[in-house]
Amino acid sequence: MITVTNFHIRYGAEVADALRDGRPVVALESTIVSHGLPRPENLRVARRIEATVRDAGAVPATIGMVGGELVVGLDDAQLTRLATVDGVAKLSVRDLAVAAATGADGATTVAATSAVAAAAGIGVFATGGLGGVHREAAQTFDESADLTTLARTPIAVVCAGVKSILDVGATLERLETLGVSVVGYRTRRFPGFYLTDGGFDLDWSVDSPEQVADVLAAREQHGLHGGGLVVANPLPVDEQLDPELHDRTLADGLALLQRDGVTGKAVTPFLLAHFHSATEGASLAVNVRIILRNADLAARIAVAAAARRADSPE
Repeated sequence: MITVTNFHIRYGAEVADALRDGRPVVALESTIVSHGLPRPENLRVARRIEATVRDAGAVPATIGMVGGELVVGLDDAQLTRLATVDGVAKLSVRDLAVAAATGADGATTVAATSAVAAAAGIGVFATGGLGGVHREAAQTFDESADLTTLARTPIAVVCAGVKSILDVGATLERLETLGVSVVGYRTRRFPGFYLTDGGFDLDWSVDSPEQVADVLAAREQHGLHGGGLVVANPLPVDEQLDPELHDRTLADGLALLQRDGVTGKAVTPFLLAHFHSATEGASLAVNVRIILRNADLAARIAVAAAARRADSPE
């Protein structure tokens, strides 16, 4: 099992104080900043995400690697660096040691952010959409490390399901096999990132941040703290990408993937860039709405969990 327990982690001052005092903290990934959004919108959105977490009463902890050092709670200068310089590596868990040894700048994926956050003692993480099983995975074996990392990482991930460019049904099957709990937030349908409804039912639904905090507490009480909890938070129907535009854009993008021979971790940024271009920015606006909504919900969950801990007897 790969862990990051022995990595040296530098904590931002605000995050260090919050963790010491038991105040609510929300982990945030940096891949969305370096690879998921175009410049200069990426830096503006990164700052808005952090402001959203603060407005809901929690402390944001954006995670990344600067000069080979893992940082939990990037300051604005570090955030700006990862958002604006060229050559920032995309770091999954397997890449952390190599990037640290070579002094790289790197943006952490969902997998790496989850692992680092858990090692730092942060229990709630907000992202846009999970990685998952890619289409044609039966031939390519292409599956995101997000899934196996969540199987062994005790963290709650607030997301809008998995990216609709993936095989949503196969991803849900893998999450079940890996023992990762999935709950819908005020829904019994699994969201599809850009789309409110990804086409699949869920067994469980929660209705409030406090109820998610109760689930997290129950996992601790019953010793079920080895794996992750996915909190699937769908966009309202009137905020999703137009489904017909989505389906047409996805079909065109998949054809371009095959034509250009794009594979592996290049697939997701390629398709997201295609969506941005083909929808004339509409998908980008949806993407931003997703992450801001998830940041708000994650912060409220972290606040509820902190309050529950404070009220619980030692």
